[in-house]
Amino acid sequence: MFTPQPIGFVSSPYKNASEIPKGLGAKHEADGVLKILPEFEAGLTDIEGFSHIFVLWEFDRSQGFELLGTPPSDNRQHGVFATRSPYRPNPIGQTVVELLRRDGANLLVRGVDMLDGTPIVDIKPYLSSVPEEKLRRGWLAEAEARQK
Repeated sequence: MFTPQPIGFVSSPYKNASEIPKGLGAKHEADGVLKILPEFEAGLTDIEGFSHIFVLWEFDRSQGFELLGTPPSDNRQHGVFATRSPYRPNPIGQTVVELLRRDGANLLVRGVDMLDGTPIVDIKPYLSSVPEEKLRRGWLAEAEARQK
């Protein structure tokens, strides 16, 4: 087991979870700043060359977990590992954001869906070798089809 250590914190327009867009068709277009702690700034070297990055973060205000839940985008239950629910055995979130620019230890990004002050656990460049035609959206595609 490891104990995660924040490498920084999110500056976001969202103060409450109810403000974050959720459900079918939700767009995550809000700008934010990933404020990396000074002792980790060297780890940002060469990140500017990437258009998008994965942000791993902690659901620090979530309590407990549920293995089955009904997400806002469907009226059917799904397993927690098939959703983006904050109620997870390990409260880890992942978001892909567009990297707009770097300003020292701050990364200005678009597409945040985290609360202001959320601890950042890790950052990785977005790389995918999966062709778009091979991607599947599982139950979410089915829920979208039922809405039409």
